[in-house]
Amino acid sequence: MRRPRMVRALIVLAATALLAGCGADAAVPSSLPVTPVRPLPPDAKTLQPSATPAEQCGDLTDSLTPSSGAFAADSTMAKIKAKGRLTVGVDQNTYLFGFRDPATGQLEGFDIDLAREIARDLFGDPNRIELRSVSTAERVPALTDHRVDMVVRTFSVTCERRRDIAFSGAYFTAAQRILAAKNSGIRSAADLSGKRVCVTVGADSADRLFALRLARQPTVLGVTNWTDCLVALQQGQVDAVSTDEPILAGLAAQDGNLQVVGDPLGYEYYAVGLPHGEDDMVRFVNGVLDRIRTDGTWQRLYNSSLGSLGPSTGPPAAHYSG
Repeated sequence: MRRPRMVRALIVLAATALLAGCGADAAVPSSLPVTPVRPLPPDAKTLQPSATPAEQCGDLTDSLTPSSGAFAADSTMAKIKAKGRLTVGVDQNTYLFGFRDPATGQLEGFDIDLAREIARDLFGDPNRIELRSVSTAERVPALTDHRVDMVVRTFSVTCERRRDIAFSGAYFTAAQRILAAKNSGIRSAADLSGKRVCVTVGADSADRLFALRLARQPTVLGVTNWTDCLVALQQGQVDAVSTDEPILAGLAAQDGNLQVVGDPLGYEYYAVGLPHGEDDMVRFVNGVLDRIRTDGTWQRLYNSSLGSLGPSTGPPAAHYSG
């Protein structure tokens, strides 16, 4: 008797499995293919050309003559020294210049090292520093609102920014180029006709894209961080990214399918951003920049953080007036 019962049980199990495999149970809905969702980065928006032409304000690398490091008792630098630390706005999303090392959790990069050199000359200790992450668009407001003492964050000098803040002399020169997938067919600015190009909001990279004379104007997407551009490019939401070559090289280093292409669209001069009217700060920072140019520190920092870009041509020459 036991054997027929086992046979019947096996038949029932087999029939159940067959019906389930055929989707015969009407109570269970069949699965439909789902299109993957690839949302745009937070706060992404399409940018428009400026209605006013770019200003002209002379030599962008020009700054105030360096100081000896002696401060008046009521000066801004004396107050910072009394505070006991230097508060610096930096990046944590730009590989090579300012990024958070996932292994250590520490901020590293050329700009971070430069900020520490300023703290070294002020306090005799490069670690007497408070690093605050600011986005591209937050750099000027962080200074005008006095949330930070200075900004060291791939900060290009422009005439528009000079209306609101002051700059040190230039410490790095960068060419604006294009980042695209190797199989994209994009090899030059001419190939951006009708394409979607990513920049960060607050960067002046968009201005040169709008100035291109192409059959069809590129659509320019603005995001918060350069890593947002990287994700947008990887997900096919844009066709290219355009900004300073060292930033693009840092993005390309994170994805072997990408490459930096094209002739320079123009050049940027990175400088330390400082509050308007604080001439003692500008002069002090220029003194630090003079030191690192002449004692080999600039080259050491370059080799440590930016050596993957290839041999350097050295720091920009200093230009002072006043």
